Amino acid sequence: MPVQFSDAGKKKLEAILGRYPNSQAACLPALHLAQAEFGHLSDDAIECVAAALTLPSAHVFGVVTFYTMFHREKVGKNVLMVCTNISCMLRGAYDVLSHCEARLGIKRGETTPDGTFTLIEEECLAACANAPMMICGTEYYLDLTKDKVDKVLDELRKNPKSEHVV
Repeated sequence: MPVQFSDAGKKKLEAILGRYPNSQAACLPALHLAQAEFGHLSDDAIECVAAALTLPSAHVFGVVTFYTMFHREKVGKNVLMVCTNISCMLRGAYDVLSHCEARLGIKRGETTPDGTFTLIEEECLAACANAPMMICGTEYYLDLTKDKVDKVLDELRKNPKSEHVV
């Protein structure tokens, strides 16, 4: 069954379109809106955005599959993106990632059975000076150690971060 934006989503989309010179320029924020509303960007969600922006669905699909912040499958309430690029790797990112896997009982790319966490290995998150690091929602967690990771995970269990910002 095709998806459609809610009335509130339609109003937000109108506001987004008003901020950009054309619908192609509004594609990223429209996709963020769709992901926030639908939880992930299924084929139906991509078609919905394409129709709303009067863009070819192939263009919208290309944008979705290019950027790692868009999810094609359902994700957990807390999406943990652990950077493993060179600076983070040299300062223990794989230890952080392995610790997250052990604490959560999942491997990278998986979601906990209760839907609380999704763990993703990310190429670069642009905080090299404070490696190793991870992001959840819009929150950066820097200079990570196993103890810091434990505190972050405990706090996120109590107060999940919304990944979706519109």
